[in-house]
Amino acid sequence: MKKTKRTKLEAAGWAVGSVQEFLGLSDAEAALIEMKLGLSRSLRARRQKCGLSQVQLAERLQSSQSRVAKMEAGDPSVSMDLLVNSLLLLGATAMDLAKAIRGGEKGKGRYAA
Repeated sequence: MKKTKRTKLEAAGWAVGSVQEFLGLSDAEAALIEMKLGLSRSLRARRQKCGLSQVQLAERLQSSQSRVAKMEAGDPSVSMDLLVNSLLLLGATAMDLAKAIRGGEKGKGRYAA
């Protein structure tokens, strides 16, 4: 967030901080969420790169389109195992998985309340 925007929000009485602070997450919980979101974003990107629809990926996974949508959205009901298995099914390597997880570290969200 730009400093000027932050200053304006604070001047208007808003509290500005991280999502982690807002939700009261431990460092480990926040890191796990960021990793899962990184895997979810990677799954969507890889599916699109492969030219597959959510329905087509669901067929390969023997699942449903709605489940694939939840996977790509980072739904809490989706396990990291399922995300990793799905990425591997689409040809991801261990290095690709590491990049996806590392990429999740960048998304430290901020909120204004």
